[in-house]
Parts: sequence; structure tokens; C-alpha cells
Amino acid sequence: MNIQPETTRMFVEASEGASVVRAQLAANASLMRETAKRLKGSKPAIIFTCARGSSDHAATFAKYLFETRLRIPTVSQAPSIISVYGDPPLEVRGAPFIVISQSGRSPDLLMSATAVKAAGALVIAVTNNIDSPLAELADIVLPVHAGPETSVAATKSYIGTLCAIAHLVSEWADDHELAAALTGLDEALLDAWNADWSPALPLFASAHSMYVLGRGLTYAVAQEAALKLKETCGLHGESFSLAEVAHGPMALIKEGFPLLVLPPNDEARLGAEALIAKFVERGARVAIAGEAGIGAIRLPLKQGLHPAVVPMAMVQSFYRMVNALAVLKGYDPDNPPHLAKVTQTR
Repeated sequence: MNIQPETTRMFVEASEGASVVRAQLAANASLMRETAKRLKGSKPAIIFTCARGSSDHAATFAKYLFETRLRIPTVSQAPSIISVYGDPPLEVRGAPFIVISQSGRSPDLLMSATAVKAAGALVIAVTNNIDSPLAELADIVLPVHAGPETSVAATKSYIGTLCAIAHLVSEWADDHELAAALTGLDEALLDAWNADWSPALPLFASAHSMYVLGRGLTYAVAQEAALKLKETCGLHGESFSLAEVAHGPMALIKEGFPLLVLPPNDEARLGAEALIAKFVERGARVAIAGEAGIGAIRLPLKQGLHPAVVPMAMVQSFYRMVNALAVLKGYDPDNPPHLAKVTQTR
């Protein structure tokens, strides 16, 4: 297969992350203020999210932001509770029910949104398709503004979704520090796209299985990275929290085992360095985004970024690296086997 990394649709679309967030932040400014005002007034005791795939990884990011910045418990509602089991929705009256879907067309998500809306929930759609059935039935639509995305692997729409969530939280929590950080997000993403993560390519090119580790806000992008390794590279990537890997999963970390570590830039980083040192002592092959100790490969990451911006910068750099890894391994990242752009899940 004669493909150059720079010629794939995945490469081109992922490279647009900075322009997507720049346009989105401007286009959604008044909408986010109005939505935040409405949510502040309702004073919800709980928030629900509902999503699948990359969108569900974005929901993980939302959970950590909502719970750390708003101090509101956030629950991931499994779509199958309604679409398969047919059970009545949870007590959702008055609660924000945030459905995240790039296409806005997945049947199980639509069934969930329809059921909870009838039960009195406030349905908020975060979607890249404002003409979708999901957008039509939602009470509030937060557009991602990523533009057409034709590669099966979602990239710029995922980054755009994280940005939309962070934008909403900055308004809802009156978090001026986060709001200021978002004004420089496009530059942070440009820096991240140009960061050279190619030293990780030899590390992962011969791997058949590996871990991707994050924690807190970066756990969401560890999940996303593990999925992309599967779907674009045929590589079994499995994501874990740095807080969890020291339990059962540690048994697999031995000589030669590959690890990609995406550490958070806040209190959740506590203990990470000591744990990474253990991985190196065991002979694992470790690549780390940001500062790296002896025996690990350092993958460049701009210092001083806001904790909520760090995951977006990490995944932007990762997308470029994993696209190159897919091509190196002989895969076409735009057309993963047995996958389609819109998954029709019931």
C-alpha cells in the first residue's frame, strides 16, 4: 500500500483542529452564555451524558470537568437501558441530559433522547450535524462547527467536542481562568500539531498490544487514543487510569511492554512519576507526553497549559502520530476494515 501520511484524509482533517476551535468559540459565544444562564437558573442536582465511541470519550472529559469545576455528579447513561431493555428512564425530570454525537443519527441515542425528553429532561445535543434528527428533537443544540469529516476516524470533531464542553463549563462555572485559556487554544493546538512525536513510532510499530494511561481530564484522551490504535493501526490499545493500572493490569507490564502515558497537569498527577519509574524498572518501553524521567521517551508538550487544554493538545499531537503509525504498519487510516462513519447501533 503506497500511502504517504500527509495525503490521508485523517491527516488533513486532524490538522484543522486549531481552525475548528477558533471558529467554534466565536460562533458559539452568545449561545454558551445563554445556555449557561439557563443551567445556572435550574440548579441541577445531577447531570447525565449519553454517547458512544469517541463521543463517549468526550463524555468522560465532560464528567471530570463538571465534577471538578461545577461539583455536580455526572452519570453516563447507557443507551441500551432504553433502546434494548426498554426500561423507563432514570429520574431525569429537570436534569440536563447531554447527548454527544457527531452525526446525530445513531438510533439508540435518538431513542434515549426521545424517552428522557418525554420524562422531563432538558436534552442538550452536542453535535457536528445541526440538521440531524438529534438536533431536531433537542431542547438546546451546541454545534461543534467542525465541518465535513469524511475519514472514518473522528479527529477534528472530537477536539471540537472537547472545546465545546470546556466552553460551556467556563461560562457555567464563571471560570475566568479557563475562559482565558480557551482564547489561546488555537495556538496551543497549532503547537501540538507541529510537535514531533515520531520518536514513538519505532516503539509502537512492532507492538501487538499496549496500554494508554491517563488520569482525570487526560483519561478521556487515553480512551480515545486506545480506540484510534485499534481502528487505524490494528493494534490492541487498552486505556487505564494511572490510579487503576497499579492493580491487576500491572501484571502485564514487563520487559518490552509498550506504554503511552498522558499525564494530567493538575492534582491528579500525584504519584505518577513514581509509578512511571516502576514501569521503567520492569523494562517496559515507555513514551510520555511532556516531561519524562530516565529511561522513557519524551514526547513534546508545551509547558504551562491549562489542565483542561492539556488533553486537547495531547490528542492533537497523537492524531498526527497515529496516522503516521497506521501508514507505517501498512494500514489505510481513512478506511479501517469492517467500520463505517455512522454506526447504526440499537
